[in-house]
Amino acid sequence: MWIFGYGSLVWKADFKFEYKLVGYIKGYLRRFYQHSIDHRGVPEKPGRVVTLIQSNDSNSKVWGVAYKIRSEDAAQVSQHLDFREKNGYSKRTVTFHPKDNIEPFQLTLYVATEDNESYAGEASIEEIAKQVLSCQGPSGTNKEYLYNLAAAMRELAPDVEDDHLFSLEAAVRRLDTDTKKT
Repeated sequence: MWIFGYGSLVWKADFKFEYKLVGYIKGYLRRFYQHSIDHRGVPEKPGRVVTLIQSNDSNSKVWGVAYKIRSEDAAQVSQHLDFREKNGYSKRTVTFHPKDNIEPFQLTLYVATEDNESYAGEASIEEIAKQVLSCQGPSGTNKEYLYNLAAAMRELAPDVEDDHLFSLEAAVRRLDTDTKKT
């Protein structure tokens, strides 16, 4: 079994895996369009986390990490991820393109569709930045999620530009008084 991570799974793989590959999927865009009431926010003040939306350009790429799960761990990891991604996410099978000239292959990812009750939808970068900066949940602050994801993507795919992710990071850092003190 293979699982694709494009959000917190990129930098917080809290499950057993045999190895991981960096690469991308096509036809999607990574966007902070999903509310988080269970990890980076609470019901009264939901945070924002990433999901995937269909792109009008079939060659659009979302970079992330594919994790190879051993067959003996597959049921346990699936159960763990189903719980972790419970707030509006469902499984989908897509083609993964590894960075290192390995043949593309099918894997599973979790995506929050527009019809789930926690789908936040589109907003301006500034609006999302204010929400991210002000929210916190059981897994930590929403800005920590954003900063960790941006740093991980720069490390894993340094030549890849993710406009939405990096524009949001810049907007939050401009507003974040904690980072201005250092």
